[in-house]
Amino acid sequence: MARSRAEFTLRSLIRLLTLSAVVLGMQAAPGPNAQAADSPFKVIAFYNGTYDPAHISFDHEANAWFPQAGTQNGFTYTSTTDWSGLNSSNLAKYQVVVFLDDYPHVKSQQSAFQEYIANGGGFVGFHVSAYNSDSSDWPWYHNTFLGTGTFRNNSWGPTSETLKIDDPNHAATKGLPTKIASSVSEWYSWEKDLRQNPNIDILASMDSSTFPIGTDPNQTWYSGYYPIAWVNRNYKMAYNNFGHNAMDYSNNTTLSSTFASAQQNQLLLQEIKWAAQSGPDTPPNNATGPIHGYGGKCVDVAAGASANGTAVQLYDCNGTNAQKWKVDDNGTLTALGKCMDVTAAGTANGTKVQLYECNGTASQVWQLSTNGALVNPQSGKCLDATGPSSANGTRLQIWSCSGTANQTWILPS
Repeated sequence: MARSRAEFTLRSLIRLLTLSAVVLGMQAAPGPNAQAADSPFKVIAFYNGTYDPAHISFDHEANAWFPQAGTQNGFTYTSTTDWSGLNSSNLAKYQVVVFLDDYPHVKSQQSAFQEYIANGGGFVGFHVSAYNSDSSDWPWYHNTFLGTGTFRNNSWGPTSETLKIDDPNHAATKGLPTKIASSVSEWYSWEKDLRQNPNIDILASMDSSTFPIGTDPNQTWYSGYYPIAWVNRNYKMAYNNFGHNAMDYSNNTTLSSTFASAQQNQLLLQEIKWAAQSGPDTPPNNATGPIHGYGGKCVDVAAGASANGTAVQLYDCNGTNAQKWKVDDNGTLTALGKCMDVTAAGTANGTKVQLYECNGTASQVWQLSTNGALVNPQSGKCLDATGPSSANGTRLQIWSCSGTANQTWILPS
């Protein structure tokens, strides 16, 4: 949220650029031992750079930090204030799109971005890129893609906090401790509780030990759950609730750096590398555990039976062997010594899924798609919760892939 509405003079802008450069010079650059990505990729960042000194300061240091990080991590970084570059032909050149301080408000640009994402393009957003006072200006972006709905309130002033890693198994959080220190930021909260959205995987949130959050008693958070970084399982996207530097507004002086936390930088770089990956995620070989699905339920073998033809269903997660699935490197999912199988090798919508003796046929092969779907290649259909329903006992079936929540699954890792 802006705390100053004054327009900048040319002198103010020059001062801000100079101070941002000083901050960047003082902070640690991306580590000399950073590993390059397996394949080089391209990132393009869109921003305005015209509103609120704290946001402008972040824009300038991001546009200095990312090219350095890219050199050491296998990507190139282009930044632009020309939002007309959100068109199909231009976006086809890049693997990741970044929004630094806004999102597109022109319908043609929104459509091009949505098409890019639907085709597997990657995205990383920061702070103001999710801010809105009315989510109806782009419902897909705010409600479906980000999952936030409208902005609710913010903490003030900007502070560094302790973040809890909620999902230590995601590629973006690999190697991070259970708690990390954030850089300084103002923090947003949202209309919707992201924990209730089965498509959202929260990577990090405010740790309970970090309260109170803020310096103004009227805008301080004293308790609650506040997500800070998350992904949407249906897309290659990540959003970060930081990107607002502390400022001396009266002198247009930058007082902090968004890139001052090495662990937060690691999270960010791993998000970008993950978002740049094309094609389906690779299932973790030989991992064993529950498969989470629609409505927070687990994939379950009915009554814990192991006879051929036993129904595979949704049920409350309970830690029993009927919900312990092994992900084999040949693409099969096994529980109780049998395989998850498409009945009679069917390919029609509505064909039920069952437990059956492992036989190496294509009706027992499952591939994890980019959007979290489990695809049976033989039929080209997705594992689907019938209905859709999340009631205990809901049968699993195959159905035309739709990217909906009842076709989104989280495998053990």
